[in-house]
Amino acid sequence: MCVESDGCEIEGCSSSDEVRTLSGSMSPGLKSNPDLHPCKPGQKFRAALLRCRSPAAAAGILSFGNVLNYMDRYTVAGVLLDIQRHYDVSDSGIGLLQTVFICSFMVAAPIFGYLGDRFNRKVILSCGIFFWSIVTLSSSFIGKEYYWLFVLSRGLVGIGESSYSSISPTIIGDLFTNNSRTMMLSVFYLAIPLGSGLGYILGSSAKVAAGDWHWALRVSPLLGITAGTLILLFVPEPKRGSADQMGGRIKTRTSWLCDMKALAKNRSYVFSSLASAAVSFATGAFGMWIPLYLARAQVVQKTVEPCTKEICSSTDSLIFGAITCVTGLLGVVIGAATTRLCRQKTERADPLVCAVSMLGSAIFICLIFVVAKKSIVGAYVCIFIGETLLFLNWAITADILMFVVIPTRRATAVAFQSFTSHLLGDAGSPYLIGLISDALQQSYATSALWRFLSLGYALMLCPFIIVLGGMFFLATALFFLDDRDKAEKHFFEVHHMKFENCKRNEEAASCVLVASL
Repeated sequence: MCVESDGCEIEGCSSSDEVRTLSGSMSPGLKSNPDLHPCKPGQKFRAALLRCRSPAAAAGILSFGNVLNYMDRYTVAGVLLDIQRHYDVSDSGIGLLQTVFICSFMVAAPIFGYLGDRFNRKVILSCGIFFWSIVTLSSSFIGKEYYWLFVLSRGLVGIGESSYSSISPTIIGDLFTNNSRTMMLSVFYLAIPLGSGLGYILGSSAKVAAGDWHWALRVSPLLGITAGTLILLFVPEPKRGSADQMGGRIKTRTSWLCDMKALAKNRSYVFSSLASAAVSFATGAFGMWIPLYLARAQVVQKTVEPCTKEICSSTDSLIFGAITCVTGLLGVVIGAATTRLCRQKTERADPLVCAVSMLGSAIFICLIFVVAKKSIVGAYVCIFIGETLLFLNWAITADILMFVVIPTRRATAVAFQSFTSHLLGDAGSPYLIGLISDALQQSYATSALWRFLSLGYALMLCPFIIVLGGMFFLATALFFLDDRDKAEKHFFEVHHMKFENCKRNEEAASCVLVASL
């Protein structure tokens, strides 16, 4: 038998049961009391919802929302050739779509990080999802003479998705700890490649099924509204730092300026953020341009004809999306398992695994542009191996942040890392690659072969950036243990101060009591 907060009895509970209240605390089971009355139907429903708010369920819902975030982001890339033909824009013009999206995303990230460290996080998440869902649905009705408005809509979608990416990892960080947190963050960040791959598949499939690429933008909003509702109902709002050593006792608040100064002095955080920027640069450029690059490669090989129809072939987007889903799963699982194994050998395992995977990825990504002219199958093999190695570090990078940043500063840290990684990464890479490709095409006579080669030469910038990211992860390894120890020391210092203050308050209260007697 369980008791709700208003004194009603919930049927079907044993005397040892506990009910999670709306504040997140647990109320122990109580013995039967004649003063209790049966619960009304609405109260029973609310109690059932509260019992479903388990950490595992919350992590699953947040991961589902992250899948939708990235699926919506890359749905546009799945129908990129159709959009380019519909609005009649150049490579640099179509690359502007992703650049505007990421710019608005990164500008909004620090704002949501500040709010996430101070206000109810799940409400912010839900509002963000509802917002981008409505904007995405509305953008599917924009006419071909209003390309600027379509670009603007992608910027608004970026603001909505920014709230989710900045805040949701901190909720998982407060629900789990140690290896459990690594595993749950791995599942959460699996959504990046999985959602990206599903975005290509969804965009291509919806376009083919409806005979109109606009329908690619009308599926994910419905799923987004569903995810926002689930977050409001089933995701708890844990106390910040509740899963860490101090059990939620850290409640001190510092100013945003103080937080930023502390993060700037955190060398592991700075170098891992720069490494994340290198990953974002490569994934942003690849996600936007690789399907189009492979389509041009097949035209050069004369295996397909150039697209002149209203609806272009979506085979390359489907294959690339499927590869991204599989490599994302493999990368995250292999990354989590490898890190757990290497932690038994060295405490610097997290940044070292990221560095090795980045350097290995650069080799296979270089090979894509070597073999694509002769063999599409060979290019897909190189993409598979290169993406698997690149995706190894997604969850590990987030875990590094959780180790070296204190709980009350994590949402700000995640948001600012998102800001810098996008600013230096995929905010400019799609547009930059398109700009280089356009410049090369203008320098020489335009042909199918040169359009293919110019885009390939532009994409060759990515492997060099990836190598630079590997170097940043090696730098992170140098300072990782010191910064982790500083974060842990902060826990104990705050706890000791609170204990001393409590002790002094108790002594003062005792003196007052004696004086009054």
